[in-house]
Order: sequence, then structure tokens, then C-alpha cells
Amino acid sequence: MNMRIAAIAILLTALSMPMANGRAQTAQKGSTLTIAGHPGEAQLLQVNGKSYVEIETLARLTQGTLSFKANQTILTLPPSDRELQVPAPATHAVSGLSRAFIQAGIEEMSVIREWRTGIVDAVRNNSPASEDWIAKQHSLADKNLALASAAASTDDDRSAYPLLSAEFNNMQNLSELYLAIRKQAAFISPDTFHNTPLEDQILSCARGFVSMTESRVFQEQPACH
Repeated sequence: MNMRIAAIAILLTALSMPMANGRAQTAQKGSTLTIAGHPGEAQLLQVNGKSYVEIETLARLTQGTLSFKANQTILTLPPSDRELQVPAPATHAVSGLSRAFIQAGIEEMSVIREWRTGIVDAVRNNSPASEDWIAKQHSLADKNLALASAAASTDDDRSAYPLLSAEFNNMQNLSELYLAIRKQAAFISPDTFHNTPLEDQILSCARGFVSMTESRVFQEQPACH
């Protein structure tokens, strides 16, 4: 666009210089000149069948600037929209599990492991786990689950988050079952939570999640659901 305007400028500056061809030429007003993408118009002057425009008017129309150096008149045009456009940096989709999500997920699994171990040991040793301790573990696991959700930044992270959520829900079910049994009986058989489907599900889900963090690639874990 600017190269075309510059060419017009060079062609039309002839009017700003004295015209001589042995005798003065008579200029007559002709049509008007408009430049696409620029507001306003300029009056064209007809001389011997050719059209001319004043260089000052052309500079105004194109929002350019005029400068003079020796016997040269220089018209500087502003950069075009295309020249002003800066290519956006190429973005690459990030795949796999992010470091932040893996860290948050491992911390969540650690709390759940401690929560489960505390309940299982309490049953085996006939030493009741306090409700306050259980409530503390539940609160900490719930907090870490929220942190894992906030850390999810890739598609793999978002696909893996439901596994953590399911593990938390399973552990919560085990904890509630323990509290319900303890309220009904003073003694709980050591085999109550040994090799039960719910405990096996919690352990299998935890192992699957840890294995997934080592490869840093999401893999569905049916045991979690």
C-alpha cells in the first residue's frame, strides 16, 4: 500500500516545481483524489491531459511528513497496518502431567495413605482413632484435593483429577464406615477392613496414580472408580 502511495507521490510532485517547456502551462481543476484507507480527498489539477496534486495535500491525506534536503523533497509515509502487525509467537500445546499437578497429587495420596493406615492400625490394635484426628485428616485431604484442582493446567491433568477425587471419596466412605461400626460396637474385628473390596480399591487406585506420575502421562485407572 505504501509503495503505491509513494509512487503516486513521485509522479504528482511535478506540480510543486515550475513547469516549463518553452512556455507556461495552464492548470485546470479536474476531479478529486481519494486514497483507500485514508479519510479526505484532494483536488486534481489537469495539465495537458495529465493529473497532478499538490505534494502538501498528498502528505496530509496519507498522514505523512514532508522534509527537504538540498534539492530533494522527501515524503515519509506512516507504516501500514500490515507492517505494524507483529506475528504472535507460536504456541505449543502442553501435553502430559504438569509438575505442579503431580506434586499436588502425590501430597493428596500421602494424606489419604496416612488416613487409611491410621484407621486400619486402630482396628488391628483395638485402639480407636479419635474423631478429631479423622476430621483433621479429612480436612487436610479436602484441602489438597482443591490444590490439585487449581494446579491442573494440561489436558492430562484435567483427565487425572477425577482419579484423585474418586480416591478421596472412597477414603471418606471407609472412614465413615469405621466411625459407624465403632459407635455400634466396643470391639471391631481386626479383619473388618482387611482385603475388603473398598480397601483394595483405595490401595489399587493409589498404586495406579503413582505409576502414572512416573510416566507423566495420563492413564485411566478403573480401580479408582
